[in-house]
Amino acid sequence: MLWRNECLQLLFQELSDDTQRTTSQLLGCGKENVVSLLSALSTLDSCTYESCGALESLINISYEEMSHGASGSCWPRLYTDASIIRSLASLNSSSSRAAIDKLDRVIIIAGAAGEGRLDLVHTLIRRIQTEFLSYTVDLTRRFSKPEVIASNDSCSSISSLKTSLHVIPVLNSPPSFTTFHTTHNHHPFVLPKYASSWPAINEHPWSSAAYLRFVAGPARIVPVEVGADYRADDWTQQFIDWDRFLSTLELDDIDLSADLASPSTIKPKKVLYLAQHNLIRQFPDLNRDIVIPDYVYTCPQPPLDYPQYKPPGNDEQLVINTWLGPLGTISPAHTDPYFNLYVQIVGRKTIWLAPPSVNRFMYAFDGDEVYESPNPASNKDNPSMGNTSRVDVFTTLKDEGRFPDFWSNVVPQAISTILEPGDMLFIPPGWWHAMRSEETSFSVSMWF
Repeated sequence: MLWRNECLQLLFQELSDDTQRTTSQLLGCGKENVVSLLSALSTLDSCTYESCGALESLINISYEEMSHGASGSCWPRLYTDASIIRSLASLNSSSSRAAIDKLDRVIIIAGAAGEGRLDLVHTLIRRIQTEFLSYTVDLTRRFSKPEVIASNDSCSSISSLKTSLHVIPVLNSPPSFTTFHTTHNHHPFVLPKYASSWPAINEHPWSSAAYLRFVAGPARIVPVEVGADYRADDWTQQFIDWDRFLSTLELDDIDLSADLASPSTIKPKKVLYLAQHNLIRQFPDLNRDIVIPDYVYTCPQPPLDYPQYKPPGNDEQLVINTWLGPLGTISPAHTDPYFNLYVQIVGRKTIWLAPPSVNRFMYAFDGDEVYESPNPASNKDNPSMGNTSRVDVFTTLKDEGRFPDFWSNVVPQAISTILEPGDMLFIPPGWWHAMRSEETSFSVSMWF
């Protein structure tokens, strides 16, 4: 494989030159680790116990450092480069799926850290898929647009939650850039059908299992939550094969997955939820299916009721996440520190909101309470629960004896709605919000 050898040679040349900025970053992890990386890279013609074992050791060390919150950019860089090199070692048809698995973990766990590394990982995955797994890229392929079924009375946009007395305001037309910045950016609102013309709802339907498999290609993995609610004691996270995950969902053409092994098509005992993951970064062809609203570039000022607001710290000051799961998945009431544009792509989702002024009545978990659940994404290990409420805002019982301050002070101010495909919701920072999928649901959030 000429392309494999050329890639390894280029990596060796780059990593041997510690005057390059991307290489000098690695020195923060210790010169001995960089020497070990180069030594393994130089002996990869045959994946010996020493060379491949050294790479596995570097991967494990960097993962542990990231899991324990080690500062600096060197550990994601070391994880990225060691994993890329290991994926190419002794590459053949029998190891191709394991190689793609490692490359996916580079994106999910380490963010493919390093200049040009994300593009390199995408290129390598496609190379391996086409050479060993009979995958053909054809972006001209057409997929059928799903039939739209009109909502009945029980599916109206007015929710019937016992914990909300009001409806989220609806704007009949999108505000201008200036009007949004000056008038509408400090209170939630819904723009019905704002995204109804997006390719994700039309020619590239995200409701199509066939399309979602097509853009990813074979042998991909994704991180999922196991359990319908992350407050539950048995909630955890794991990596799962993308094809298998899709087979657990009720998508339009799930019958097209008949070629999957039968164990993969069995419905899981627990809910699997792909939550707060940038699937668009992992499967970049999905990027052509959405349109980033100009509102995310308005540079809004901190709201009066959330003066500590700061935009995301990445270069774009924008964080995109995707949310894909079955009927019944719940994001419990919690707060986020950013402005949020939340677009519903597939299915319906019930939304509950309450303003920052009710903080002291939300019965939040103590800030130092954590869940000791294993988590594949190192930057989320043992997350604090201080931004999450103990109250089940989707309860069907009006039990005012439990959490009395919530019922007395929050419910009168809470607002809710049901988002339909194409609807966009705006949430200012600090607002309490909870979501519940009313059917298989696919959503995109944009923090800014």
